[in-house]
Amino acid sequence: MEFAIRHVTVAAVLAMAGAGFAHAQQAPKAGASAAKAAAPAAAAAPAAAPAAMGGPLKGQSVRIAFMDPLSGPFANVGQNQLKSWQFAAEQLSGRAPSGVKFEVVGFDNKGSPQESLNTLKAAIDQGFRYVTQGNGSGAGLAILDAVAKHNERNPGKEVVYLNYAAVDPAMTNEKCDYWHFRLDADTSMKMEALTSFMKDQPKVKNVFLINQNYSHGQQVARYFKDRIQSKRPDVKIVGEDLHPIGQVKDFAPYVAKIKQSGADTIVTGNWGQDLTLLVKALNDAGLKIPMYTYYAQVTGTPTALAAGGDGEVYVVAYGHANHTGEIGKMAADFKKKFNDDYYTYATYNGINLLNGAMAKAGSTDPVKVAKAMENLTVKSFGGDVQMRASDHQLQQSMYITKWQKAKAGEYNVENTGYTFVQIKQMDPYVSSTPTSCQMKRPAG
Repeated sequence: MEFAIRHVTVAAVLAMAGAGFAHAQQAPKAGASAAKAAAPAAAAAPAAAPAAMGGPLKGQSVRIAFMDPLSGPFANVGQNQLKSWQFAAEQLSGRAPSGVKFEVVGFDNKGSPQESLNTLKAAIDQGFRYVTQGNGSGAGLAILDAVAKHNERNPGKEVVYLNYAAVDPAMTNEKCDYWHFRLDADTSMKMEALTSFMKDQPKVKNVFLINQNYSHGQQVARYFKDRIQSKRPDVKIVGEDLHPIGQVKDFAPYVAKIKQSGADTIVTGNWGQDLTLLVKALNDAGLKIPMYTYYAQVTGTPTALAAGGDGEVYVVAYGHANHTGEIGKMAADFKKKFNDDYYTYATYNGINLLNGAMAKAGSTDPVKVAKAMENLTVKSFGGDVQMRASDHQLQQSMYITKWQKAKAGEYNVENTGYTFVQIKQMDPYVSSTPTSCQMKRPAG
């Protein structure tokens, strides 16, 4: 659908971005092989070119309400990610193709679904038309449902929800909604990528699963058992634990069970305090076995890993610590400004997708922008990313990285002297999973 932006075609508008943006209907191209071996860092992303500034919406501003824990056990993660959204907005504002300026304002939802509803109402009352959240699918599902109901009841005041880290597959399957767009890969996508790597690791024989007892942790365990069974049926699950999220202060009893099980591998979707304290307990027990994670790069955990010295720890994610080009420069500048790590690259993709969609729509109106974001493809640090129209799940490359001492020129994670080095890149189709979403689009 064309949004007659005053007789400028979509292609012409997007062309203003130079190599930065691609045509909205251009699907990402699959690579020659399903998984690419690690290449030199310089090949992972081209050198940053000067950004073109301005566009047809120059002078217009868009405010985004960030709602995640800024207090409580996961406050360190939330604070980092708020800074990351604000930094990305600052760095990418005013650029072609739209020229829109972005501002991000933080709201503390305390990680609670009920508190998320309160913060959402407060944000809407203050005029925000774009919201973002990521830490916790329980809160994410509450926001998704509330946004859908608000938009149905308040035509002309619609809100768009950008989900940067809530990874419950239901959000882009049976509970999908038109106004929700996910920037992260969901739990099943990450597990597809992770098990595609693990199946080729002969040392993996006896696995212990330890996860937080909520939808994400339960799904990590379920999807791992399903995927590994189909790819490596010889692998045994020798133990499994689900623990209360954000409540365990000492993981020593859980580590004792891991040791007793005879496991040679740990798989965990834990994040924040729940992974940091698990690592500390593993260090204290002197248990050094390979650990495959979703979130070992998240605030606090790298410092705990470094305290234990060398260890075999892997992460599956849509990015890594040693990208070059623009994202590498942003990470370096973020470190200089905050003495902290910039690792939530969904902030980069999120702002760029909004920028491209607003240019395509010729408007900052959420109704027009939501429509324009469907099937939109933009250039990113790992190649093209595309917002799949059928379920609003971003399709993007995945990486397996390994924890090791940083060499000269490699990123120093949390000033520990260690880093996460890319050992495999996988094209978007490797982790892409089918969807059961029956998207209901607004009339008109």
